[in-house]
Amino acid sequence: MNQLISIQNGRKQSPIFSAAEMENRLAKLRTQMAAENIDAVIFTSIHNINYYNHFVYCSFGRPYGLVVTQHKLKSITANIDGGQPWRRGFGENVIFTDWEKDNYFKAMQQEVTNSGRVGIEYDHINLENLKKLQDALSEAELVDISKMTMRQRMVKSAEEIELIRNGAQVADIGGAACVEAIGERVPEYEVALHSTQAMVREISRRYPESDIMDTWTWFQSGINTDGAHNPVSTRKIQKGDILSLNCFPMIGGYYTALERTLFFDHASDRHLEIWDVNVEVHRRGLELIRPGARCCDIAEELNEIFSKHDLLQYRTFGYGHSFGSLSHYYGREAGLELREDIETVLEPNMVVSIEPMVMLPETLPGAGGYREHDILVVTEDGAENITAFPFGPEHNIIR
Repeated sequence: MNQLISIQNGRKQSPIFSAAEMENRLAKLRTQMAAENIDAVIFTSIHNINYYNHFVYCSFGRPYGLVVTQHKLKSITANIDGGQPWRRGFGENVIFTDWEKDNYFKAMQQEVTNSGRVGIEYDHINLENLKKLQDALSEAELVDISKMTMRQRMVKSAEEIELIRNGAQVADIGGAACVEAIGERVPEYEVALHSTQAMVREISRRYPESDIMDTWTWFQSGINTDGAHNPVSTRKIQKGDILSLNCFPMIGGYYTALERTLFFDHASDRHLEIWDVNVEVHRRGLELIRPGARCCDIAEELNEIFSKHDLLQYRTFGYGHSFGSLSHYYGREAGLELREDIETVLEPNMVVSIEPMVMLPETLPGAGGYREHDILVVTEDGAENITAFPFGPEHNIIR
């Protein structure tokens, strides 16, 4: 059986991003490659393959790749996917079969010259595959390009911002569906299902030739609100519950989000006090997003508000993050998070969230996790908030 094959089945599908957009991304990458004397790049991560090729893979235990040189763009995919990587991908494609072990690395040897400097993603490739790649390209010098490409992804194009804007609007629709489904003794999963269905249908309406994949909702109640990424459960909503709404539309591998604190029927005085503090931090965070601001400085100023109210010790993570080709498992532009250890300076066309969260354990009055989340596009002189769903006690005590 053949080690490497080609399956050009059907026709190229209409992409979400234009050919000009994809060529512009590659041109920027190739300029940086030339500046750093890199002859070829091998991408292995879901987010970079999606960013430069438009295909979102699902590995099922198999490695995937994308080879970029000054004159080549070719994805390396598994036979299990058939012609989908070629139909959805921008550029050429070669498929490795399962008939012999490590045919993936034979594809690498075919597509990458065994000499010069070859860029790889040190933050993604595992040790076993790194060793196999070193053996396959024994005469090449392998160098890290993960931070270089992350910096490119951090500044969005007009087409990316338009997609993210649409995603934020879809998330708002999912939030409205969540509220619609909330009721006494309604299980968390029923609320989540209603929200996800609304978002998927809206994505299919706005992007009729797109892949419908990975859009999801986390809806948590009571003690389940203590973690930002706690899964949906069978717990049933009760009066007085703190609720956490988390809507995540996924469009072409691009992640957007809406997150809100809510209460069902009523909130205690202590719950309202803590909620108001989190809203105060959220409002101040929205004001601080502007070009020239450093991520670490934003985090430090917001810390002071929590500290003033003796709640800083209950903060659970940073105050926000970037958006783009990422999600809870695709990856994240780690250099653009609003944390004390990130010194990145905000600039126009970066897209970030503001999402303060505090969590008080069950042993304390006001127990639960509180989180608000808006998406902002950094502009030349400030920021545009593209999230419309309201936040705070005056809007989100659901009766």
